[in-house]
Amino acid sequence: MQTMTIYIKEATAEKPIQSLEGILADVPEVERALIDVEDGEVKITFDENQTSEEQIIQRIQIEGFHIA
Repeated sequence: MQTMTIYIKEATAEKPIQSLEGILADVPEVERALIDVEDGEVKITFDENQTSEEQIIQRIQIEGFHIA
Protein backbone atom coordinates (compact mmCIF):
# COMPACT_ATOMS: atom_id res chain seq x y z
CA MET A 1 0.00 0.00 0.00
CA GLN A 2 1.09 3.54 -0.74
CA THR A 3 -0.08 6.82 0.79
CA MET A 4 -0.37 10.13 -1.02
CA THR A 5 -1.27 13.57 0.30
CA ILE A 6 -3.10 16.21 -1.71
CA TYR A 7 -4.92 19.42 -0.88
CA ILE A 8 -8.42 20.02 -2.22
CA LYS A 9 -9.84 23.53 -1.95
CA GLU A 10 -13.45 22.38 -1.55
CA ALA A 11 -12.64 19.83 1.18
CA THR A 12 -13.30 22.26 4.02
CA ALA A 13 -17.11 22.18 3.93
CA GLU A 14 -19.40 19.31 4.89
CA LYS A 15 -21.24 18.74 1.59
CA PRO A 16 -18.11 18.62 -0.64
CA ILE A 17 -16.39 16.37 1.89
CA GLN A 18 -19.28 13.91 1.81
CA SER A 19 -19.19 13.95 -1.98
CA LEU A 20 -15.42 13.39 -2.03
CA GLU A 21 -15.71 10.52 0.47
CA GLY A 22 -18.31 8.89 -1.77
CA ILE A 23 -16.13 9.26 -4.86
CA LEU A 24 -13.11 7.72 -3.14
CA ALA A 25 -15.21 4.93 -1.61
CA ASP A 26 -16.23 3.93 -5.16
CA VAL A 27 -12.58 3.41 -6.17
CA PRO A 28 -11.83 -0.21 -5.21
CA GLU A 29 -8.07 0.39 -5.15
CA VAL A 30 -8.43 3.06 -2.44
CA GLU A 31 -8.19 1.48 0.99
CA ARG A 32 -8.63 4.61 3.09
CA ALA A 33 -9.02 8.38 2.76
CA LEU A 34 -8.63 10.80 5.65
CA ILE A 35 -9.76 14.40 5.18
CA ASP A 36 -8.60 17.27 7.39
CA VAL A 37 -11.44 19.81 7.28
CA GLU A 38 -9.23 22.60 8.61
CA ASP A 39 -7.02 22.91 5.53
CA GLY A 40 -8.44 20.50 2.92
CA GLU A 41 -5.60 18.00 3.30
CA VAL A 42 -6.54 14.56 1.99
CA LYS A 43 -4.41 11.49 2.76
CA ILE A 44 -5.24 8.56 0.53
CA THR A 45 -3.96 5.01 1.04
CA PHE A 46 -4.20 2.93 -2.12
CA ASP A 47 -2.91 -0.21 -3.81
CA GLU A 48 -0.12 1.06 -6.06
CA ASN A 49 -0.20 -2.23 -7.99
CA GLN A 50 -3.75 -1.50 -9.14
CA THR A 51 -3.78 2.28 -9.70
CA SER A 52 -1.53 5.34 -9.64
CA GLU A 53 -1.57 8.75 -7.97
CA GLU A 54 -2.26 10.30 -11.37
CA GLN A 55 -5.34 8.11 -11.93
CA ILE A 56 -6.75 8.99 -8.51
CA ILE A 57 -6.12 12.71 -9.10
CA GLN A 58 -7.81 12.51 -12.51
CA ARG A 59 -10.86 10.83 -10.97
CA ILE A 60 -11.13 13.57 -8.35
CA GLN A 61 -10.74 16.34 -10.95
CA ILE A 62 -13.33 14.77 -13.26
CA GLU A 63 -15.82 15.13 -10.41
CA GLY A 64 -15.14 18.88 -10.29
CA PHE A 65 -12.74 19.19 -7.37
CA HIS A 66 -9.72 21.50 -7.56
CA ILE A 67 -6.40 20.23 -6.29
CA ALA A 68 -4.27 22.98 -4.79
